[in-house]
Amino acid sequence: MKATVLAFGLSSLALGACVHQTAQQPRQMPGPAMSIAEAKAAAVESRKDEMMRELATCESGGHGESDRPIYGFRGMFVGRFQFMPTTVRAMVQQRDGMVLSLREATDLAHDYERAKDLAKYMIFEQGQVSAWPACARKLGLYQQVSEIQSAQAQ
Repeated sequence: MKATVLAFGLSSLALGACVHQTAQQPRQMPGPAMSIAEAKAAAVESRKDEMMRELATCESGGHGESDRPIYGFRGMFVGRFQFMPTTVRAMVQQRDGMVLSLREATDLAHDYERAKDLAKYMIFEQGQVSAWPACARKLGLYQQVSEIQSAQAQ
């Protein structure tokens, strides 16, 4: 009986080896290839995001998202970018036409992604690097912004 089971097992392996194997097609990347312009835009956005991380770290000592709210100067400044809620309200109204309450402005300042987008708007569209005077000097933000804008214009 053992010999029969062993013979059956060996013949199954032998037959498995004789099955016609088809060549596998090389894997293709999903979606269309990125154009040069798209790659350049993605690189510029990546550089802006890195600059925003540096600014947030300089301003608050924090990195990226956090469940812990950050307050500075007795609660006057909030979030990773140390926004004043009144500044958030004014910039959101200017950018989006929305009027936020002070609570909504504070919540936005504590949300890293939304605050980052607002900081990008202020820096790259409104030219307000000076809203972060100490970190602008420490990080060389004026130079970084100039380089990013030059790369974007090419």
